[in-house]
Amino acid sequence: MSSLADSDLQSPNPPGPLSKFGGVLRNYRFPLFILTGVVIGAIIGLIFGERATVIKPFGTLFINMMFTLVVPLVFFSISSAVAGMSSAKRLGKIMGSMLGVFAITGIISSLVMIVALWFTGATEGVQVEMTQPEDVEEVGSIGDQLVQTFVVDDFSKILSAEHMLALIVFAVIVGIATSGIGEKGKPFAAFLTSGTEVFLKFTSIIMYYAPIGLGAYFAALIGELGAQLVGDYVRAFLVYYPVAIVYFVVAFTLYSFLAGGRRGIRAFWSNIIEPTAISLGTSSSVAAIPANLRAGRRIGVPRDIRETIVPIGATIHMEGSSLSAILKIAFLFAVFGRDFFTPGNILIGIAVALLAGMVMAGIPAGGFIGELMIITLYGFPAAALPIIQIIGTVIDPPATTVNSVGDQTSSMMVARILDGKDWMDKPDDSEEVDNDDIDPNDAEEFRSGSIRPE
Repeated sequence: MSSLADSDLQSPNPPGPLSKFGGVLRNYRFPLFILTGVVIGAIIGLIFGERATVIKPFGTLFINMMFTLVVPLVFFSISSAVAGMSSAKRLGKIMGSMLGVFAITGIISSLVMIVALWFTGATEGVQVEMTQPEDVEEVGSIGDQLVQTFVVDDFSKILSAEHMLALIVFAVIVGIATSGIGEKGKPFAAFLTSGTEVFLKFTSIIMYYAPIGLGAYFAALIGELGAQLVGDYVRAFLVYYPVAIVYFVVAFTLYSFLAGGRRGIRAFWSNIIEPTAISLGTSSSVAAIPANLRAGRRIGVPRDIRETIVPIGATIHMEGSSLSAILKIAFLFAVFGRDFFTPGNILIGIAVALLAGMVMAGIPAGGFIGELMIITLYGFPAAALPIIQIIGTVIDPPATTVNSVGDQTSSMMVARILDGKDWMDKPDDSEEVDNDDIDPNDAEEFRSGSIRPE
């Protein structure tokens, strides 16, 4: 078996620009197919409007398959990662670093939206007709909600994406128990690891349908949203979408640089198209978990870090939700003729954004509770509830994408914190690379981190 270095030495002529371009297309052709499907779907939605919903079942088929896959993948990936950790101390470090990174990025995203609203004055002069909500959902006490977040009263309920945090807690405990019994647990640990690989392969199979499924779903999404982008609600659209795009490009590039330097930037942008397209097309961070895990594997994020942070981040790490919480608050202040830009209101707004993005996001009916919290903390009437619900619907796709992709950069930064600046060079037990499967022309890209084995 020849090495990468030997392959380079045996090549009589260095690869030219066209050869390198062909190698890039060859390695990234599938993400480009997905992106093309999303773009075509968006065009269909813009042209045909609500009539584009006729192809929504083709998208729903893909979404349902992804949600069916999520529960076993999350269970096997987290439990196997925890079972394979050298000590409980490693898990504690990962969790502590993760929560710190989540909090810091949530504060940064909130400040970005505040600055954008301050400079643009986008909410000035907003006038929205208010209607009293007919039915207000009964969510129970906060204590009951917290209990339902972390545990369920029947094992069958664990097997549902609706109880993701309870599933994560269950998987962590299974991993700790497996590791805790030593040699007796090794066969079961091997089963958990094998299960992870099986469902990652399952993900790869489903992804062949992604360009069609995402294109159809995105066409229906654009067709349905078109009717809501009217009146003053278009301001929320015009503010949030550009801010989210700028944050996506600038902040995530910065976080990737902090995690791995220029090599980290290359690795991130080379592998993030797939989870970006899925989260944007489905408006679901949970549906993007399999693609995010695949991307983290290619980037080189250590297995125990990515398989812990990505599933947990899908439920409690919401940079996009922090951006949207600030926009909703500022929008309501403008509707009721109040000044949001005072130190007290801004500090409360940041606190609410963090709660909405990290705490309430993981609680059943957490989005609704977060919206009620905004109204009650600032003393708005109940008639304000439909306003922020409509805003949430309009800005949901990009918010979800920022939420989902932010989990990847967070896992990269945690890897940098725990494993040092050379974390991308450390071997990963889940990756076995056969050098014969790598094109010699791609050797340099592989070593630089822009191409990782799947």
